[in-house]
Amino acid sequence: MSEILFYHMTERTLEQILPGLLEKSRSRGWKVVVQLGSQERVEAVDAHLWSYRDESFLAHGFIRDGTENLQPIWLTAEDDNPNDAKIRFLNGGAQLDDPSAYDRIVYMFDGHDNEAVEHARSRWKFHKEASGADEHQQTYWQQNPNGGWEKKA
Repeated sequence: MSEILFYHMTERTLEQILPGLLEKSRSRGWKVVVQLGSQERVEAVDAHLWSYRDESFLAHGFIRDGTENLQPIWLTAEDDNPNDAKIRFLNGGAQLDDPSAYDRIVYMFDGHDNEAVEHARSRWKFHKEASGADEHQQTYWQQNPNGGWEKKA
């Protein structure tokens, strides 16, 4: 059974939130795939993860770097999983039709972008209908004004 989470970002951007979630995932020993909507976004997030904090960085790679199977965090615009990750973050219109290879799927979407909200709604409905008899557990989280997460569904 996969856990599918929807993170409705209203107070902070992906760049502000993603590094902390990746750090938490890695501290649990999980390999991660981050799927973004375009190669341009992959390259922007790549640059951000190397420099988001002065005193540290998150080891990661994408297609340009090679050694896919050795990367603890893999950035992609495709539906690949070359590092055998068990958690997948999706943003920018990225979607995954079969979550069964993962323990956790996290759709992150900008609440100020109507297209992103509609995409998230369509994915919620898709996974709900596809899961049938509770094969996957879905939850919806929304940011509060302090940037924390509140479970809404």
